[in-house]
Amino acid sequence: MSTMPLARRPWRVNIPGGFLGVVWLALVIVPVYWVLLTSICSPADVYARSNPLEWPAHPTLDNYGLALQRGLAGYFVNSVIVVIGATALVLFVCFLAAYTIVRSRSGFGRGSFSIFLVGLAFPAQAAVIPLFYLINKIRLYDSLTGIILPSAAFAVPITVIILTNFMRDIPAELCESMRVDGASNARILWNLALPLSKPALITVGIYDGLNVWNGFLFPLVLTQSPNIRVIPLGLYSFSNDLTLNIPAMMAAVVLSAMPILVVYVLGRRQLLAGLTAGFGK
Repeated sequence: MSTMPLARRPWRVNIPGGFLGVVWLALVIVPVYWVLLTSICSPADVYARSNPLEWPAHPTLDNYGLALQRGLAGYFVNSVIVVIGATALVLFVCFLAAYTIVRSRSGFGRGSFSIFLVGLAFPAQAAVIPLFYLINKIRLYDSLTGIILPSAAFAVPITVIILTNFMRDIPAELCESMRVDGASNARILWNLALPLSKPALITVGIYDGLNVWNGFLFPLVLTQSPNIRVIPLGLYSFSNDLTLNIPAMMAAVVLSAMPILVVYVLGRRQLLAGLTAGFGK
């Protein structure tokens, strides 16, 4: 092994890595650029252009107005309600479950972790028929609550596993010292576990929120009214209504992706902190 100090090692150009990086960047950027460019084209420009990546002759924002007029704003509101409701429910339940698994002194509390591992192997597609029957029986069919509950339920296993692994890195001595001082479990949970688990909660919150936002199966099976549609189901209906109007369809895609981009820009530091938490311990 070379004993040369790190600062004095010769700088080497990684040509294969750089080439693969450029290829990957092109594979990501070119489709996004085409979607953005097409969304500001008129229908005539789409079919008139010989190069699909050239700037349109008559750029317009009318396609965005058309997408909003077709009900995209209402689908957006429904998606926000579903995402906030499902994510808040998942974080609350899973945070309590993870704390119980880590700090419980009973065999049942620790053994329940295996149950959540089994939940990872149970696909949502396998539960569609019984879930449809159950939602009908409790009279939540064709409602936002009927989407929130199953979306939250299928996000529980992975969320509990991530939070449990993170809470295991919190020193048990801190909990014991607070317990010796007379603190209750609720106070330890609120004043110690919650602040220290903030990076993990933000990480799984963003992850679960993205999955719920992009969820298509539950809204498709458990709703039928147009006013209950969420963004993915709304885009599916646009693909039928706007089959020949490709620019309007691309405008709807851009509008549906904007909230995800905003969330990433605002929460990227917390997300990276949560993903790297524990590596330096």
